[in-house]
Amino acid sequence: MDHRRSEQAGMTRRQLLQAAGVGGVYFWLAPHLLSAAPVDLGGPSPGKDLIVHNTKPWNGEPELPNLVNSWITPHKYFYVRTNGPIPKLDPKEFTLTVEGLVNKPLTLTLAELQEKYPQVSTVATMTCAGNRRDELNQMKAISGVQWRGGAIGNAEWSGVDMAKVLETAGIKPEAKHLWFEGADVHEKGGKQTGFGASIPLERAMDRRLKPGAMIATQMNGEALKPEHGYPMRAMIPGYIGARSVKWLGKIVVSDRPSENYYMSHSYKLVQEATAEELKQADPLYEYRVNNAICTPSPDTKVPAGKLAVQGYALPTGEPGTTIARVELSTDGGQTWTDAQMTSPAKPFCWRLWKAEVTVTPQTKLILARATDSRGNTQPKDLPWNAKGYMNNGWYRTPVQVAG
Repeated sequence: MDHRRSEQAGMTRRQLLQAAGVGGVYFWLAPHLLSAAPVDLGGPSPGKDLIVHNTKPWNGEPELPNLVNSWITPHKYFYVRTNGPIPKLDPKEFTLTVEGLVNKPLTLTLAELQEKYPQVSTVATMTCAGNRRDELNQMKAISGVQWRGGAIGNAEWSGVDMAKVLETAGIKPEAKHLWFEGADVHEKGGKQTGFGASIPLERAMDRRLKPGAMIATQMNGEALKPEHGYPMRAMIPGYIGARSVKWLGKIVVSDRPSENYYMSHSYKLVQEATAEELKQADPLYEYRVNNAICTPSPDTKVPAGKLAVQGYALPTGEPGTTIARVELSTDGGQTWTDAQMTSPAKPFCWRLWKAEVTVTPQTKLILARATDSRGNTQPKDLPWNAKGYMNNGWYRTPVQVAG
């Protein structure tokens, strides 16, 4: 097992973000962060629950076979993605503010959020835009966490309908975007940076979306774990995980996308990552149709004949879209076998699948490709990109077949 580790400096208590505001564009440091100290969780046990890519910051994913045992991903097998120290937050003092282009700014404690608004729940898949990055890295070196195929998980999320909260605040006509600002702060390029994102306002307010955008306080029937955003986080079904900001402390209603580093310089498809290219590229929002073979593991030695294969498939993040078909090939794509679905077809959710294929001594790879209900099919290959995002080419698992 590969335990790649990298060190990244975190913020001390004396290091503060400077606030400046012009036309609604600014950085923010939550007052409760001034005394916040990073949570020392020790990280998951290497070789037990997660493959640990980094400990500072903590990034890890499960072994792929552990993902196909259940449609709902248990906490211990849900990938962890952080950019800096996990903030230690007091749920009694932590507040969520809603401001910007609203008629009535709001400040809500966790208790008020839970008492004033109806609680809702939904099942949705979350995935990192860098899932399967390690495959692109084999073409040409890419920096960043070397995710395999496990930076994904399907969970039941509970909390408050974000649209209900925004309706209470009263949105002004010129509003077009929602900024999310988290309570985690870390060093990036020699500067203290808070993690943030934004989404188009219409995505949060569209009543046709079930599920819709949520302020989540629970995951799989329990309070969020610290590494997953306790005490509250944004949950945006159908969007890459980076838009579901953890430790959510502020929502800003704006007429433009956020200028946070993670919107303006990261999570974009670029070839050279120059300043001008990053400026011109559009931010990533909806995830793409994708799949992974979870069993057998790569380079497993198997006898010739019938072989059981299992995996997951994810539809695009377009509303109403589900996985319609998964196909497998053991002869380089000349012929394909349909997989059997073993979990429900729900928008914004993966489907687990299984299949029985025939392998021969000539079989070197098992190929898998998925198609969703809108006809979106995985391409054979995804062109390399400088940040290793959105890899959704056919999944390939090498096997060693005995003669």
